[in-house]
Amino acid sequence: MKMQSKYYIRKKFLNLTLVLFAMLAITAFANSEESEEPLKINHGNLVFEVNANLHTRLTSTLPGTKPIMLDYQPSEKIIIDNMMITDFALKDVKEKALKGELSGREWMVKGVFTKNGLKLEKYLKLIAYDDFPGLITREVQYVNASNEDVFIEKWINENYKILPQGDEPPFWAFQGSSSSSRSDWIKPLEPGYYQKNYMGMNDTDYGGGIPVTSVWRPDINIAVGHLSLTPELINLPTEMFRDSKVLVGISKEFGERTVFKTKDTISTLETFVSITKGDYYDNLARYSKLMQAKGIEIVEPEAAAFEPIWCAWGYGREFTMEEVVNTLPKVKDLGIDWAVLDDGFQVAEGDWRPASNRFPEGEDAIKKLVEKIHGYGLKAKIWWTPLAADPGSQALEQHPNMKIIQENGAPQFITWWNAYYLSPTKEETIEHTKNIVDLFLNEWDFDGLKMDGQHMNAVAPDYSLQNPLEAPQGLPDFFHMIYAEARQIKPNAVIENCPCGTCMSYYNMASMNQAVSSDPLSSWQIRHKGKTYKALVPKTAYYGDHVELSDNGNDFASSFGIGAVLGTKFTVPSSRENEESSKFLLTEEKEKIWRKWFSLYNEKMLSKEEYLGSLYDIGYDKPEAHVIKKNGSLYYAFYADSWNGKIELRGLAENTKYVLINYFDNIELGRIQSSNPFVDVSFKKFLLIEAQPSGDF
Repeated sequence: MKMQSKYYIRKKFLNLTLVLFAMLAITAFANSEESEEPLKINHGNLVFEVNANLHTRLTSTLPGTKPIMLDYQPSEKIIIDNMMITDFALKDVKEKALKGELSGREWMVKGVFTKNGLKLEKYLKLIAYDDFPGLITREVQYVNASNEDVFIEKWINENYKILPQGDEPPFWAFQGSSSSSRSDWIKPLEPGYYQKNYMGMNDTDYGGGIPVTSVWRPDINIAVGHLSLTPELINLPTEMFRDSKVLVGISKEFGERTVFKTKDTISTLETFVSITKGDYYDNLARYSKLMQAKGIEIVEPEAAAFEPIWCAWGYGREFTMEEVVNTLPKVKDLGIDWAVLDDGFQVAEGDWRPASNRFPEGEDAIKKLVEKIHGYGLKAKIWWTPLAADPGSQALEQHPNMKIIQENGAPQFITWWNAYYLSPTKEETIEHTKNIVDLFLNEWDFDGLKMDGQHMNAVAPDYSLQNPLEAPQGLPDFFHMIYAEARQIKPNAVIENCPCGTCMSYYNMASMNQAVSSDPLSSWQIRHKGKTYKALVPKTAYYGDHVELSDNGNDFASSFGIGAVLGTKFTVPSSRENEESSKFLLTEEKEKIWRKWFSLYNEKMLSKEEYLGSLYDIGYDKPEAHVIKKNGSLYYAFYADSWNGKIELRGLAENTKYVLINYFDNIELGRIQSSNPFVDVSFKKFLLIEAQPSGDF
């Protein structure tokens, strides 16, 4: 049964503050016949032109910007009967004002294509929203004005080939898709590069993501994406050619021999192009603000989500209750506030009763463990993979129809868990899930949920439903249902969404109050994932995951400097042989390091403060830098294998003097004025600097 309301989409738009109409300077023509003059829209720093063939040219008025493209390009394409159609003769342009919460200007451009009996009408709707200068949206309608049916294969929007300018590397790119390789979300591009960036399932367990591609040179950033309020099964391909030009776009592929009937209309999604300066941060932040203005509602932050975390995963799935309980005193002693019971407590995925070999007293043992955790003044979180159920599990025995069914009639399998996908919009799945939330938070008294698994990020179409796409498009509602149920039981519950290694679906971000770097493969991933989350959901707690997953297993600095919550899965000596847990043993030497970082974290609490993501380009600026603002002071984090030379402290207030402190080593580095924000430093791996305003020079 379909869930009736889009929980994560607001019923009313936000009240947006209108900007002066002077920000939107427009030249246009209307009701023209075969006009050769272009439609020209100046919106913020973006100049957007459409010519008589309905091709597009982008330029920018940003200072120092070099050409983006040499000439007009066919930014919309459609493939009909194996023919790619790009040229439509301009027939008409109409312009009108948009009023209301999302005010702006709208243009409807009509074009026609005729060839060998095929006639298509194209209606290109362009919108420039007042509150989003530098961003233009488009939606295209194609009408089959022929007298016969045809076959449609694909439509393409926002298709731009962008010029390099001799930089090295020529471009960096943020790509929001997920894959089983768990690759970096941002990377430098090189000739021969191609990535499809499909937003559906890319492997049995992996799919979904952020429907935005952002490519940049040192002088300009160009982002494209779509603005649907539900996940869509589309591509955002990125390609670099031998001449280092980069091609981006958005495409929808249709099934084999899809009929486009005579007189019917096909509509694309509302897509956008956005231009900023710097790396991907500003364009992602702009995208998220526009999505929220259109109706996506991000939940409010939770104070407890910023508190540091210890997880029992260091002991692995074969942990004992004794090991967990014996670690709690050290957890408390180090200033950590959360203890997480991880995978292994359960009989099976989908059968969430306590495993008898670890908890012979059954549920009473779990309750006693939670009491022990609370007895140390700690909060308790429990691991859970809500969309997986093992064959033969209690869940599937009681509700066999919960499974997602593929087009071939077989259940959708999750290879990592050897389990089946549950269909998120079926009433049986919803009721089963509500019961588990009640079990964990009400009956067992946990304070939060660690929802885990790369398969949670997206689901495949469910062909047991009347509309198979109801499953992937309804997944965000499923997570909001969990969030709402949990917060009703415990108003301060922390809801962590950990889609292991995937680029988390933007739509799922709306219903969690703790993001996580989610099994990072490097410290670099911890940092750039943090920058991504802080652009999209800036007030939400971002957890850097277990420090043991960072470079050398001890890089607290990467989490600390990006403004992430610190976490660890250290172990203490155990009465049993456990090769896995011995790797994470908290030795006397390690304890000194752990104690210092957790003490510094609790003292500064930078994870709650404002992250200034626009100040440094994470790709081109060296050394890599991040900045957090707190109470007038700026906290800089610099990263490099080794650095000896000048660094620039950006973002200082005008006409202000500062004292600089290496606050990790408690060393004063000198004093500077904002008019000359440079200082010579030498460091390896990281340098943390606090710039304190000082009127006394």
